[in-house]
Amino acid sequence: MSSRDHVPNEVLLETPHAVASAGRSGPLRGRIRPPGDKSISHRALILGLLTLGRTEIRGLLEGEDVLHTADACRALGAEVVRRGDGHWSLRGCGIGSLLAPRQTLDFGNSGTGMRLVMGVVGGHALVARFDGDASLRRRPMRRILDPLVAMGAEVREQAEGGCCPVLLAGTSEPIPIDYAPPVASAQVKSAVLLAGLNSPGRTTVTEAEATRDHTEKMLAYFGAELAVEPFGAHGRRIVLEGRPELRPAPVLVPADPSSAAFALVAATIVPGSEIVIEGMMMNALRTGLLATLVEMGAEIEVLDRRVEGGEEVADLRVRAASLRGVDVPPERAPSMIDEYPILAIAAAFASGETRMRGLAELRVKESDRLAAISRGLLQAGVEARIEGDDLFVAGCAGEVPGGGLASTCLDHRIAMSFLCLGLGSRMPMAIDDSRMIATSYPAFRADMERLGAQFS
Repeated sequence: MSSRDHVPNEVLLETPHAVASAGRSGPLRGRIRPPGDKSISHRALILGLLTLGRTEIRGLLEGEDVLHTADACRALGAEVVRRGDGHWSLRGCGIGSLLAPRQTLDFGNSGTGMRLVMGVVGGHALVARFDGDASLRRRPMRRILDPLVAMGAEVREQAEGGCCPVLLAGTSEPIPIDYAPPVASAQVKSAVLLAGLNSPGRTTVTEAEATRDHTEKMLAYFGAELAVEPFGAHGRRIVLEGRPELRPAPVLVPADPSSAAFALVAATIVPGSEIVIEGMMMNALRTGLLATLVEMGAEIEVLDRRVEGGEEVADLRVRAASLRGVDVPPERAPSMIDEYPILAIAAAFASGETRMRGLAELRVKESDRLAAISRGLLQAGVEARIEGDDLFVAGCAGEVPGGGLASTCLDHRIAMSFLCLGLGSRMPMAIDDSRMIATSYPAFRADMERLGAQFS
């Protein structure tokens, strides 16, 4: 862990070389394949760790967040080897046979990696210390730790408010529980299921609102026995049989919808643009942004639907379009929780007001994204306000002033979103720090520049 990982954000944000800006571009043209899906990449590594035998992964996202998870899998006993660009190989230990890590598990900025691996450790008789950078140290972990404690794990040390650094002692006999997460969270659900893999009974998670189902799909793909059934109007109940023998299986990681979102919105707001996004995951629980943009009037054509690595994917042809403001319902949030920053950029270019409702979860992401979005839009000359957990954006009908400096709060999605705003605004838009973009999309600048984007 480097010495700068735990210095205050205000110190990091003073680094002058990290400032970046984007200016109004000509039409974006060409084809782009976004990086592998981050959610799938984390889970492929973790399931490879828990499988006896060798797992081959292709298309793995090689961003810093995922690399931290790969390091954690090594520390827990897996043999992890990078074979080539996006091609990784793991020889796992199997459920119940993990090693206690000798050093702190450092997850950098990755809340997903930390929370999922907490679930793994909670279901094994070992002790591990979890830590991360200044941003991750502010993110709440009690929502993960509480159900793990109910399953028999012990939190021996934690920072104020249940934040990391956390010293977690797992159990060799996880208690099979029936858990109803108080908030809709795929990370909470996944942590409980991963802990339940080493349980002698059935672990059940009941969701009032269905969240991303990548963990369930990948568990079944690796041979776990689980059942998924509807619950209520929008929820699901997942029942997992403990102590399966997971089988090695090749994983082809589809393109990440959350990363594809930036090119998707940029091509929509920059006049004259036409691009093709290749191989984007089309999982119904990940396409909320796509549905919302179509409602707003975006011109998006879905091409060549197919299945890759157990997930439906497709190519998207995107053309510039005039957008209109819409009301985004709260029940759509789980399917697009990471895409609200870039959706707010699209809303800034729309005609009329866009209301995004039920965004409480945005307050506990890599930053308080709700506040960061609002402040950044005001810096760009766009009227935005927060009422409770709702965000209102007054669209500028394609004429966004720009010219400001957005504070990223060390949040990669805030950084990329406001660079995309600058591609279509009248004046260039700057961000105060671009370094954290590498956590999820190391090739963001290069990919966008190939389409014609102008950054400095």
